[in-house]
Amino acid sequence: MANSAAAGLDAWAPRAHALLRIVAGYLFLLHGAAKLLKVPHVAMFDNLQLVSLMGLAGTIELVGGALLLIGLFTRVAAFVMSGEMAVAYFMAHASQGNALLPMLNGGEAAVLFCFVFLYFAAAGAGVWSVDAMRSPRPVVST
Repeated sequence: MANSAAAGLDAWAPRAHALLRIVAGYLFLLHGAAKLLKVPHVAMFDNLQLVSLMGLAGTIELVGGALLLIGLFTRVAAFVMSGEMAVAYFMAHASQGNALLPMLNGGEAAVLFCFVFLYFAAAGAGVWSVDAMRSPRPVVST
């Protein structure tokens, strides 16, 4: 009984992988849009300079988030975004103290994004992606 239940859930793994990619890409794209396009409006980004670390972060978030969402150049985009989140964590959160306790320094989202993106850098886009449509071989689900 347990094996048939696990097999039934295994069939959903490629779809869950794709949904995680799509949602993570959308959320990251929103961060970039808030920084660069002011939509949604976030007051702390009102005076953001495009030629700054925060401007670079916004560009990576907007472009990388869109690429992840549609599953195009997923491994490269995810690797770059994972690196951005690692830098963001150590510059903005760990530097406040409690480097090993993201809950205490406000860095939980940065750490989670970092490792979700690292996963996609290793695993690829999966189903429901432009990468899968462009691939001459069938996509192997995780």
